[in-house]
Amino acid sequence: MKAIAYYASLPISDNNALQDIELPDPVAGPRDLLVEVKAISVNPVDTKVRQNVQPQDGEAKVLGWDVAGVVKAVGSEVTTVQGRRQGVLRRLHRPCGRQQRNARGR
Repeated sequence: MKAIAYYASLPISDNNALQDIELPDPVAGPRDLLVEVKAISVNPVDTKVRQNVQPQDGEAKVLGWDVAGVVKAVGSEVTTVQGRRQGVLRRLHRPCGRQQRNARGR
């Protein structure tokens, strides 16, 4: 999967401030959605994280808090969203987007 990431908290004017990278395709866990991303935006959280969180040496820190797309796979406990368009809220501790409602649709 493609992602936008950084390896060091550099000024945004630096050519290496943001980089396109390839990551392994994610797999949906029991309460997760796998969303084919169709659009992303820059959230103020992205800029704050990039400025204030230094990735571990040699590791990329993935950005992208606001995404929209189509559900491609669902976890075993998810029952209400297959094939629907979704807005996604990414969690701080997760490397990819996460659907805003839990598996019960709340």
